[in-house]
Amino acid sequence: MKILAVETATEACSAALLIQGEVSERWELAPRAHTRLILPMIDSLMAEAGLLPNQLDALAFGCGPGSFTGVRIATAVVHGIALGADLPVLPVSTLAALAQDYYDGHAALTLFTAMDARMGEIFWGIYQRDQQGMAQLLGKEWVIDVEHIELPCFPGVGLGSGWRTYGHNLKQRLGGLVEGVVAENVWPKASVIARLGESLFQKGQAVAVELAQPVYLRDKVAKTEEERGLLI
Repeated sequence: MKILAVETATEACSAALLIQGEVSERWELAPRAHTRLILPMIDSLMAEAGLLPNQLDALAFGCGPGSFTGVRIATAVVHGIALGADLPVLPVSTLAALAQDYYDGHAALTLFTAMDARMGEIFWGIYQRDQQGMAQLLGKEWVIDVEHIELPCFPGVGLGSGWRTYGHNLKQRLGGLVEGVVAENVWPKASVIARLGESLFQKGQAVAVELAQPVYLRDKVAKTEEERGLLI
């Protein structure tokens, strides 16, 4: 299986190529440089592997939540390649990518993922590891202020930039349920997007390009962007 993945939903920009279970990646922490970086990253990976887009099985991308501009960039890049090469697409949650990356190196069962969404809110999702070691969402993902998150009924590890910005408030809200916090240098990676995409592909969850849409969660802002004609 050959999957090209892109992730630009945060300050980190990355592309990855999965070929028969092996992953190559280009990754850079470069705020506001994603448009300049992402296509050369893709070209480099494809050239190194000696592949053309129509030789891929699918494309995967971090569909959000995250930066509106960043999520649009990944969506536009994947749409362009998918339309040109007639490829199916695998939208992957940014929060799921954070959780999976942590699971790949740690034994925790439950993760309280939180990314700073600005405007006094966080992107929030609770994940658990399934029997295959893959991140599975419990319930749904939210954009929400800390005081209104629903309390889980089991302990877990706090993960993501939201814990850096709102860690004190989150700990007050969750109390003794927080077993630990990892808030620094936590970024989604295209290599993880590729692996999660492969899992979705194997489950028959690839979609046609027109159905591969960004996930903003914040409807009011997304609607404003749509009214301005900026949404992909």
